[in-house]
Amino acid sequence: MSSSVEQGVSAETLRSISVPHRVDSRLGTLDFVDGVPSSKTSELVYDHLDFVHALNVFLNGFAGASTYALRKGFHEAGAKDNEILMFSELLGSESLFLTANADTVYCIGIVDLSSGPMVVETPPHSLGIFDDMWWRWIIDFGLPGPDRGEGGRYLLVGPGYDGPLPDSGYHIGHSRTTRAFMLGRAFINENPRMDPAPTVETIKRTTKIYPYHQGGVGTSIATLLEGRVQAGPAFDVPETVFVEASGKAFNTIPPTDMGFYELLNELVQEQPVGSTEIELMGELAAIGIVKGKPFAPDERMRRILEDAAAVGTATSRALVFDPRASEGFSYYDGSAWENNMWVGGYDFETPPPLVTEDGIKPFPPTGVRALHSRAAWFYAYTGVTPAMCMRLTGVGSQYVFAFKDADGNRLDGSKTYRVILPPDIPAARFWSLTAYDTETRSMLQTPQRFPRAGSQSYPTPAATADDDGSTTVVFAPERPADTAEGNWIQTAEGKGWFPILRLYSPGQSFFDKSWRPSEIEAVTAEP
Repeated sequence: MSSSVEQGVSAETLRSISVPHRVDSRLGTLDFVDGVPSSKTSELVYDHLDFVHALNVFLNGFAGASTYALRKGFHEAGAKDNEILMFSELLGSESLFLTANADTVYCIGIVDLSSGPMVVETPPHSLGIFDDMWWRWIIDFGLPGPDRGEGGRYLLVGPGYDGPLPDSGYHIGHSRTTRAFMLGRAFINENPRMDPAPTVETIKRTTKIYPYHQGGVGTSIATLLEGRVQAGPAFDVPETVFVEASGKAFNTIPPTDMGFYELLNELVQEQPVGSTEIELMGELAAIGIVKGKPFAPDERMRRILEDAAAVGTATSRALVFDPRASEGFSYYDGSAWENNMWVGGYDFETPPPLVTEDGIKPFPPTGVRALHSRAAWFYAYTGVTPAMCMRLTGVGSQYVFAFKDADGNRLDGSKTYRVILPPDIPAARFWSLTAYDTETRSMLQTPQRFPRAGSQSYPTPAATADDDGSTTVVFAPERPADTAEGNWIQTAEGKGWFPILRLYSPGQSFFDKSWRPSEIEAVTAEP
C-alpha cells in the first residue's frame, strides 16, 4: 500500500513535506534521522519553545503586570484596596508612574469586588475610567461617562455574581476580574487662582466607596413585591479613606527581569479562571504559571525567563521609542509626533469611528489584534478608554508623543530644543507639555519638580505666547536667558527624555490636522 502511495506522489511533494538530515537555523544545526529529531535538537527546540512562550507572555501580558505593580505601589504608599490615593499638590516627579501628568488632581485606587458588587460615587468635573486588572475598559466616569461630568453613582460587578441588581439609579459596569482600577483626574482650571485645594475638597466630599446592598435605593417597590429581592436594611455609608501621596517617592512600574513573571503569577493566583483570554493563559501555563499551582521554575527555566524578559524589554522599547514606519504610529505624515492607539483604537482591534456632519460612522471590525500597538502602549502608558482615542471635540483628552527631533535623532538631555505650538491651540480646557525619562517612562527627575509647561498657571507659571500668537516651549538643562520660566522644561545631562503634548477638551483642528505642533528642533548655541 505504501509503495503505491509513494508512486502516486511526486518527488517534489515528498521533499516539501520531509525534513533533511541536517538543517542550519537560527538555533544552530538541527539533526534528524528519518524525520525524528536527535536528542540535542529536541533540547534546542524545547529551550526555544519555552523562550517563545516567555517572550509572548512579556509582550502580551505586560498589561496585567502593570496593574498589579500599581496595586503594590498603592499599598507601599499606604493606600489599601477600597481607599483613595490623593495627590492634593498634584503628582510630581518623585513617584514612578507611567507617563502621569502634573496638571490634574489624581484620585486613584483599587476597588475590591471579591466579596460582591461595590458602589463608587464619583466627583463632578472629572475625567475618569474604571479598568479591570488586565487593563480592559469597564466604564468611564466624569465628562466622557454617563454622568457627563455631574458626578455619578457607579456599581461595579465582579465575575461570578448572579444576584439581583438595581432597577435604576446606578451606572453599572461589569468586570472580569475581582478587582478594578479607578483612575480619576479632576480639573483645577475652573478655579481662577488655579488652586487645587477647592478641587481636593470636592473630591473628598463627593467620592465614596462602599458595598452594594441589595433591595435598597435603586430597587423599586414593584420589584420587591415580586418576592425575588428582599428589602435591604438601612445602612450608613462609611467614610472613605483618602491617603495623601503628594511628595511621596514610590514605584508603580513592573520589573523587567525574573520579577516580572513572579508578579504575573501573583495576579494569576489572585484572579479566577477566565479572568483573561485563554490564549494568554495557555502561554502562562506553558512557562509554569498556572492557577492553583506553585510557580517554581528550575535553574534552566529561570535562565530562559531572564533571557525572555531581556528580549521582551528590548522589543517593547523598540516599539515605543523606535517604531518602524510600517507600524503606522505617526499621527501626522512625515512627523515624529505619534499616538499608536489610533492604529486599533482602545481595544487594539478597530480604529475609532469617524465623526461627520451626518453622524457617527464606525469602521467595520478588523478581526485583527494590533499586537505591536498594544505591547507599546502598555509598556509606556497607563489605562485604556474610548475617551483616550476618539474624534469628538470638547470631550476627553488627546495626546501625541515624540521620541526624536526634526533630524531623526534621539533627544539628548544635555542639549537645547524647542517646539513651536501655532496659534489657536485646540484645547478648550487647557494644554500641557510634559517631559518623561526614557528609562522609567515616568516624569523626568530634575530640580524642576514638575517638568511641564502649559496654559495653566499651576504648578508652574503659565506659558506665554509670542507676538504672533504662537507659543515656544524650550527643553534644556538650564533656562536660556531669553526664555520665560513658564516656557522652559528642564532636562538633565546624561538622560534621554521624551515629551507628551496633552490637549484637554480638544478642538476640531486637532482631528482634521489643520493644526499641528512643529517638530522638536535642536537649538544651536550662538557663537
